[in-house]
Amino acid sequence: MRQFAVIGLGRFGASVAKTLTEKGHQVLAVDKEEHITQDLSDEVTQAVCLDATDEKALRSVGIENVDVAVVGTGTNLEASILITLNLKEIGIKEIVCKAVSEDHKKVLEKIGATRVIQPEREMGARLANTLVSTSVIEHIELSSESSIVELIPPKEFIGKSLREINVRVKYGVNVIAVKRNIPSASKKIEEQILNVSPRAEDIIKKGDILVVLGTNKNIEKLKKRH
Repeated sequence: MRQFAVIGLGRFGASVAKTLTEKGHQVLAVDKEEHITQDLSDEVTQAVCLDATDEKALRSVGIENVDVAVVGTGTNLEASILITLNLKEIGIKEIVCKAVSEDHKKVLEKIGATRVIQPEREMGARLANTLVSTSVIEHIELSSESSIVELIPPKEFIGKSLREINVRVKYGVNVIAVKRNIPSASKKIEEQILNVSPRAEDIIKKGDILVVLGTNKNIEKLKKRH
């Protein structure tokens, strides 16, 4: 179990804090607005109201003990930068920050953030990638060169085993999982199962979704089979 601090409890920060708690981790949630920390107090390990631009205030709640600090403050650029500097000075090894622009991102990286994300931009890119191809359910970029995609299999794959379709050799990608809908016990609705690390002899059925890992170039080749 890891210890996290989430600073700035807007929609992004609150979502991160609650999800980490639900996954069994200890979460120190910090915001300068008391009503926000009060609303979240029952959903995280500890919620405190303080000004995170004040290094002494951060130290007073033992923030030096956390493994990872997430800075969810984005719109107030000055506060975001000062908080990141404080966390670096305190000695937090992993600092994840939210940025609202490329310039903001560059500054955060230069002052010590180990990872900077731009949620709106990343979500926009993921949406665009799903819109340009009717075969793509989800698209997650791992880097500028590689991605994981959830892909509707081409008709020619249906009824064949993973060994027969042999996408690793033919397209240079790997099928890392297969999603499949199956009838529930009541048979009124379907449940989705995820077959992680499927076997070569597993058969692809109509309605399956392939979770594929590879370079963007090779994934594009596979998309064109539709």
